Parts: sequence; C-alpha cells; structure tokens
Amino acid sequence: MTETPTSPVRIPRRNLLLGVGGGVVLAAAAGGAGYAIGHTGGPDAAEPAAEPVAAQPKYRSRPDLRTLPDVTITVPANATAPGQIFLTPASGAGLWGPLIVDDKGSPVWFRKVPDPATVAIDFKVQQYRNKPVLTWWEGTIGGTGGQGVGQGEFVIADENYREITRVRAAGTEQADQHDFVITPRNTALFWVYDPIPMDLTAKGGPADGVLHDGVIQEIDIATGKRLFEWRAREHVDLDESYAPLPQGDAAHLPWDYFHPNSVGLDADGHLIISARHTWTCYKINKTTGKVIWRLGGKKSDFAIAEQAKFSWQHDFRRRRDGSYGMFDNGAGVTKERDYSRGLILKLDEAAKTVTFVREFVHPDKLSAPTQGSFRELADGGNFIGWGQMPHFTEFTADGKVRLSGHLPLDNQSYRAYKAEWAGVPLDQPALGLSVENGGVTVSASWNGNTQVAKWRARSGSQPKALNATTAEAARTGFETRLTIQGTPEYVVADALDAQGKLLGTSSAIPVRV
Repeated sequence: MTETPTSPVRIPRRNLLLGVGGGVVLAAAAGGAGYAIGHTGGPDAAEPAAEPVAAQPKYRSRPDLRTLPDVTITVPANATAPGQIFLTPASGAGLWGPLIVDDKGSPVWFRKVPDPATVAIDFKVQQYRNKPVLTWWEGTIGGTGGQGVGQGEFVIADENYREITRVRAAGTEQADQHDFVITPRNTALFWVYDPIPMDLTAKGGPADGVLHDGVIQEIDIATGKRLFEWRAREHVDLDESYAPLPQGDAAHLPWDYFHPNSVGLDADGHLIISARHTWTCYKINKTTGKVIWRLGGKKSDFAIAEQAKFSWQHDFRRRRDGSYGMFDNGAGVTKERDYSRGLILKLDEAAKTVTFVREFVHPDKLSAPTQGSFRELADGGNFIGWGQMPHFTEFTADGKVRLSGHLPLDNQSYRAYKAEWAGVPLDQPALGLSVENGGVTVSASWNGNTQVAKWRARSGSQPKALNATTAEAARTGFETRLTIQGTPEYVVADALDAQGKLLGTSSAIPVRV
C-alpha cells in the first residue's frame, strides 16, 4: 500500500465542545502558567504581524531562513555523546518547524511548517521498518481553559527528508501532540484527547459539563487500522486528579482531569504512561487494558522514598538497566518544588517500594511549569529538554554537565532530544554571492546534509566550464563563506565529505557587479 496522505485534517466535534477558533494558542495545564504561540481567534481575527524584513539575511545562501532562531551554547561541548540535537522552536515570530542543530548550536536542517496557524511538536529519530526516520506532530493547539490540547497528525520522513506517510487518529477526533511512539511491530502509539459530555455536579461542576478523556490509540501505520484503544475514564477515577475544575465563565469548558503526556512500551510489552494531572505513572496490561500498577499520586501502589516523589511530570520511560526515568516538573497548577529535574527511580514490584537513584538538575536550577523531556543516551549519559524554559542540557551518567544551551528566551521547545542522524537531501547545495573589496564572497549551505566537511568554490567565464578551483574551506556551520579574488563571471560550490568525495554541486550563479 502506498503510504501517502489521503484526506485533509478533519474538523471534529471537539471544536463545538471546546469553543476553539481558528487560531493557535498553547497554554499550560489548567490554572498553571500559560504560554501563547501564533495568533488567536476565528477567521475574522486580525492577521499576525508580518515577519520583519532583515536588512541583511542571516544566511545569504538561504534568505528564506532570515528569522530562524539562534541557539546559544552556554556550556561548550566536552566529550559529548555522538549525534545532533532535535528541537521544535515556537514563539510569536511565526517561523515554526522541526530543527536539527549540532553541538555548537549551528543549524543542520530546518523545515518551516507550511501553514502559519500550524506548529510542529516532538521532533525525534525513530525506527520504522528497520530504518531510521524522523517523526514529528503538526497541528493546532487549543488553549481554552488553560489547557494545551492538540488537533493534528504525525509526520514520518525518511533520510532524504521526504514524507513517507502521515499518521492520523481513527474516529472523529484528531491526534494530540504529547507523544508518538513507533513500535517494533511498525505500529504507532499516541494519545487522543476526547471531550465527552458528563454530569460533573458531584465534583462541583455543571450538570452539562464536559470531560477530557485520555485515549490511547495503536494504529497500524501502513493501513491506518486501529488495533488497540484504551480510555482513561474507564480505569482511572476522577478523584485521582489534582487539577481544579474550570470555574466562572469557563465552567462549561472541558475538565482536563487526566492530561496524559507520554506512552511507551515496558520491557515485557505492556504499556507505561504518564498522566500529569494525577501525578501518576501507570502500567497498563496491553491485552486487557487493566491497570497493573500506579506509581505516585493519590492511589500509588508503591511506597515512595521522599526524595523520589514527583509531581506534574512528563516523559516516563523504562531505562536499559531496568530503572525508570521521567522529567519531574515539580510545578504546574501548584508549585511543589523549587526546581525541575530529570529523575531516575528503581521500582521493587514485589516489595512495592520505590527508591531514589539520581536526579539531574540544570546549573541554574530551572523550574519548568509545563513540558519537558528526559532521555537516556547511548553512551550512558542523559539529555534533558527543559520545556517551557527553552533550554537543553546533556549530562554524564553521574550528573556532570557536558553541554548546555538554549533557544531565544521568548521561544519554547516542548521536548528536546539528542540522537545520531545521517541526512541525505535530494536537492542541490544552495549558493549566495556578494561582491566585496574587489573579490567575491561565496556563501554555501546544504540544508539537511550531515556529511559535508568541506566546501570548494569553482569559477570561470561559462556556466558549464567552471574547472578552476579558486577557494576551499572547511565547513564552519550551516553556512560556510569562501573568498574568490577578482570578479569571475560564474561561480559554483561543491560540497565534499571528510575524504574529499564530491557529494553535490550547486547551480552556477552569475556574478553581478
């Protein structure tokens, strides 16, 4: 079966229940510190301000990337794990999309989302059909009631940055942004936030209230067939929630009592999930859907050591040594700790106890009320994305910082990852020229190519006869500049790998004096 998009994004009944307009708003959990992206309102709302026109483009070879956010490295890389850093910058500037940078913060690849009312979230490397792929979520995020609830779909792209397919939820609702996991069976696990009518008078809400149900779907990627579904409200009582009901004018908006934000497979094939608004991580029987155990919250099956207690958490995962890790926000609707952290716990399922193993804290003790990720690296180190605080940090296994940096402080990146990626774009290298001081400055780049080590400029009087090598330089970042003395009529740029092999050549560009 050819795996291509077959239909436009649906507009579900959620819009009627939520009262969501046509804009984009991201907000924290109900009652917590919020954040906004893009513009809000329906079709008649004012258009967002146009992007500022830079007097000089950031990259002469790619003037279309003039507002790509800078990444600042605050702790230079020191014996870091191999790989690149994966971010999804989001701010009011309107240039959103998946972004790869290297350890120096220099862009490697960027793709701007085509619709200004759309954001990209959760950009990472996964395996599909035994090959590495890039995945991310695209859609809109409604902020009514202080909730960050997504309506969208997942993109899977190959090493050439070509879309393989888009994965959509089954049924009338759209996929939420909080997680997307490709399983060894080539299926996809993700969340759907389903608003359902419910009498909430027993909880102090309206009789005609609305509840956000957290729904896991497992979809066969090739066919789109739904293979498994699990609904939180059938297994998790409303009393487990720490989130207050919407009040006042917002009383009829959905109560996000559960707020699931991660799903994954445990070593035995059962599901492990995180629910931010119950402060609980759950293990779920993959066959029956029954809850095997609760970790944390009001009904924990484990006695938890004081230093191991967590709240408003994200990104619960099994680690290679059998321990579990998570991003412990420690803040949300309430503030339970002065700082957020990556947290490793050891569970004794027989004794029903949890012990503290280690925590990983930003040098500035950042507190992130929303978002965030904590992942184990292949060499035993750890990588944290600080969510609402647009920082990322790489740690050694024993907690020493070996790299730290951040996006502009008015940005956010829901999660941040580090992984090895070999990108081979199918387009040509890009070239920009400027005549300066009696010579030509050649600016060369190749968005997404991870093999370029050196650039070579060739010039001459005819586009098809540019054989003279006039300049060479090692790659210095996303864009490398070379200088040619004199003013030839045409210039091309060759991209070379570390062994000097030709990877690609730009178009021949005329020099305009």
